[in-house]
This record gives sequence, structure tokens and C-alpha cells, in this order.
Amino acid sequence: MDFDTAFDRLLGNEGGYSNNAADPGGETNWGISKRSYPNVDIKNLTREGAKAIYCADFWNRIHADQLHPAVAFQAFDFAVNSGIEEAVRALQRAVGVDADGHWGPITAAAEHAMADERIIVRYVAEMIEHWAGLKTWQTFGKGWARRAAADLRYAASDLIEP
Repeated sequence: MDFDTAFDRLLGNEGGYSNNAADPGGETNWGISKRSYPNVDIKNLTREGAKAIYCADFWNRIHADQLHPAVAFQAFDFAVNSGIEEAVRALQRAVGVDADGHWGPITAAAEHAMADERIIVRYVAEMIEHWAGLKTWQTFGKGWARRAAADLRYAASDLIEP
């Protein structure tokens, strides 16, 4: 999985500009929230501006280039949706190591040792469990469930394509 492909997929999950009062992130564009990026002009954020943020602050921080392509996209997408540390904790739980939210050699070794299919099934289960525990589930749960379904479809393609 290269970053450009992952980014294009991500935008299918994130959409464009939104300022939903029920969204804890507040004003959002391309999935970039004002809460996380208070110094960014969210309304006028360009696609390329969002792409630069996603590469530096998400893709690189979850070490996506070290993961199987199918796992990399799942971790990237969940990091954007729920934060870096939560995405890493979910991956750590999926591979059976201490979930401290910090990427390191133990997490990397466990991820490389487990079958990719198993990681993905367990990882998406972790995503759903996380979302279902949020107070905003009633408002956003249907969308998150659809996001998980879309991510599983991507995983199925990634696992059979070279």
C-alpha cells in the first residue's frame, strides 16, 4: 500500500467540509478537524494541504510503510478517525501485546509474526468496540459501521492482490 492510494481511500471515508455541532472534532474538512489543528484554516484547507498533514502526522507516525498493505490502510484510517495512540492500541490488542499506544519493536515483531488476515479481522473488531463505547455512537454509529464495512472490502482486495 502506498500513501497516495491510502489517502485516496481515506477521503472516501472522510468527505469534505462539515461543521456538525455533534462532532467532537468541530469544524472539519477532508477529515482534518479544527480541534486537532486550531491554527489551520479548515474551511479553506486544500486537498493537497490535507494530504501533507495526513502523511506527516498519521501515515508516518503509525509506521504504515512497515505494515502489510491491508493492515496499513486499516491502521491509517482508524488513526485518522480516532487518533494515533488509539489506533496503535487497537493494533497492539489485535496482535496480542501490551496496548500502551506507542509503536516499538515488540509491536512490530508481533505484527510481522501474525497472519495478516487474522490481524485485520481482530483490528476491525477493535475499531467497532471502540466506536460502540463512545457517547456519540447514537449519532455517528451507522456511519462508522459503514466505514468498517468499506475498510473490510478494501482489506479483502488488498489480501488477494500482489
